[in-house]
Amino acid sequence: MTSAATGELERQVEALSAIAPGSSLPHNARSVVEFLLAALEEGTLRAAGRVSSGNWNAVAWVKRGILLGFRVGVMVDMSPQASAARDGFRFFDKDTYPPRQLGISDGIRVVPGGSSIRRGAFVASGVVCMPPMYINVGAHVGSGTMIDSHALVGSCAQVGQRVHLSAAAQLGGVLEPVNASPVVVEDDVIVGGNCGIYEGTVVRKGAVIGAGVVLTRGTPVYDLERQIVHRAESGKALVIPEMAVVVPGARTVKSDWGQSQGISLQTPVMVKYRDEKTDAATALESWLR
Repeated sequence: MTSAATGELERQVEALSAIAPGSSLPHNARSVVEFLLAALEEGTLRAAGRVSSGNWNAVAWVKRGILLGFRVGVMVDMSPQASAARDGFRFFDKDTYPPRQLGISDGIRVVPGGSSIRRGAFVASGVVCMPPMYINVGAHVGSGTMIDSHALVGSCAQVGQRVHLSAAAQLGGVLEPVNASPVVVEDDVIVGGNCGIYEGTVVRKGAVIGAGVVLTRGTPVYDLERQIVHRAESGKALVIPEMAVVVPGARTVKSDWGQSQGISLQTPVMVKYRDEKTDAATALESWLR
C-alpha cells in the first residue's frame, strides 16, 4: 500500500471505530473492513511494526479495524455441506472472518488434518502447516516457517522467517487492548513443544526456547551466562536476547515456611547462547522441509 492509501484507510477506520457501540454503521463499513483484511493478507499492512530503536509496537488503528470487522459481521453457518450432512460437524462465525481460501499458487503447504488460517492473516509462501494448527486474524508468518501440530499463532502475533513452532506451542493473541504489546518471534527462532509465549514478549532472532517454557510480560528470566535477570520494565516488553537458549528452571521461595516445605517456583533460565554445537543439534530442521 502507498502511504496515501494507508493514511486514508487509517482515517476511515478511526472514524468508523469512533461511532458509539449499538449505533448504526454507514454502508461503507464493510468495504473498509474488506480492504483492511485484504491488505493484512497481502502483507502490505501489519498489526505491529518494528521501529528504528528495535522495539516492536502495536499498530492500534489496524487492531481497531480488526475489531470493527467483528462489529459489522453477522453470524453465518460456515459448515461444509457434505461434512454437516455426514458427520454432524457444524461451524458458526462472523461472515467477515471465514477461513482463508488458499490455492496452490499461494505456495503454503497445508497438510490434511484440520488446520485453518483465518481471514486477515498473512502467511508467506513456503510456510508449512502441520495438522491441526491455527493462525488467527492479524497474524503475520514469514517464509520458511513450520507450524507444527496443535500449535497456535494468536491474533496479531508476528512470526519471522524460518521459525519452527513445535507441537502444541502457543503464541498468544493480543487484540485488546489495542495498544497492548504484541507477541513477536523473530527470524530463525526455535520454539519447543508445549511452550507458551504470551502478551508483551519479544523473542529475538536465533533464540531457542526449550520445551515447556512459558513466557509472559511478568516473567523474570534468569541469565546464567551474563548473571542478570531479564524483566519487562516501564511498560516495555520482555525481550529474550538474540541466540539465547532458554529452558525450564526453578527457584526456591524465600519464605521460611515455603523453604521448610521444599517449595520452588517454576522460572525460565537462560543457560547459554547458541553456538555451532547448538546449531548442529537443530540441523534436522532443514530435512523436515
